[in-house]
Amino acid sequence: MVLILCIGDLHIPHRAQDLPTQFKELLKPGKIHSILCAGNLCSKTVVDYLRGISSDLTIVQGDFDEFTSPEHAVVTVGELKIGVIHGHQVIPWGSPSSLSLLHRQLGVDVLVTAHSHEHKIVKTEEGLQITLGSATGAPNSAKAESTPSFVLLDVDGAKATVYVYQLVDKKVKVDRIDYVKPAAGGSVGAAGASTSTPISAA
Repeated sequence: MVLILCIGDLHIPHRAQDLPTQFKELLKPGKIHSILCAGNLCSKTVVDYLRGISSDLTIVQGDFDEFTSPEHAVVTVGELKIGVIHGHQVIPWGSPSSLSLLHRQLGVDVLVTAHSHEHKIVKTEEGLQITLGSATGAPNSAKAESTPSFVLLDVDGAKATVYVYQLVDKKVKVDRIDYVKPAAGGSVGAAGASTSTPISAA
């Protein structure tokens, strides 16, 4: 099994000072195998922080990043192809049809985007679409505030368990969804909620 941190829209230091302490207690070196960052970190200091959690770090370009990264990335983990793009390039922003088109163009099983500062997980004919919230709860042009959140993917072959970590009333809440890549000609599989989590502050 491979544990992947999916994170984005930190906007440090312009819209937020730091990750919530509750998240930093969870995201310690030695727990995470690799990191997929969907952009808007926005400073290289944050890059260095994430690299301290895992040296296997993939970053795509956000519209406020102060450094240059690829517009998108595709990585293969187990039997799953995972695509990452910030999402400001998707017009209209967050459009289901536009995201599905991008999903097909990248040829991936799981598509990870950000930009809306509101997490959402949707199963489609193309596979699984994960929209990340802001890891710091930073505002954007559409939202004066947002719920801090990040996602962990636990990949085992053709299966991925998606854990959504949110900071609600200063406490960490975790939701879980299970996804199985369909066999050729099959339908997308996703289900479930559970209280078990792959990381803790202990």
